[in-house]
Amino acid sequence: MTVLKPTLHALRSQGRGLWYGAALAATLLAGCAVEWENPKAARQVAQEQQPPGSVYMGWRVFQDRCARCHGADASGTTSAPNLLPRVRDLSSRQFVSLVLLRYDATLQGAPTPRASAPSEAQVEVIMQRKDQPLSMPAWQEEPRVNAHILDLYAYLSARADGRQGPERPAP
Repeated sequence: MTVLKPTLHALRSQGRGLWYGAALAATLLAGCAVEWENPKAARQVAQEQQPPGSVYMGWRVFQDRCARCHGADASGTTSAPNLLPRVRDLSSRQFVSLVLLRYDATLQGAPTPRASAPSEAQVEVIMQRKDQPLSMPAWQEEPRVNAHILDLYAYLSARADGRQGPERPAP
């Protein structure tokens, strides 16, 4: 009976195999560590890319101040346009300027200079709708809209890009 003795070459091959196995295990474990940290980084990046403000608070302000003209889901009515395609292309700065200063629906989103108090004749024309379609009022002096303008933008941009449906958002 002969006993097989491992040769020096065979031992070196086993050693390399063990070394390669250890290196592979270390690489896999390092990959797992990166993977465990990745969801946190991905969430942080996603939060940084979202517009400032609270979608829920924006929804509340929208329902209170805007829904009667633009519809409860912001998709427009006969009195006011669908806001979703318009907001999709606006930055938060542009949105704030348009809403707080003045928005004229006939100018496709171009702001108009802030007007002085309307005369009785202008009010009468608006009341009877004899002139062009109504233009959105300037909300600069309205405290609730002014205080929550970025929330309003957060809600409308979430609706515009599909992150929020027409239902009430979670608080």
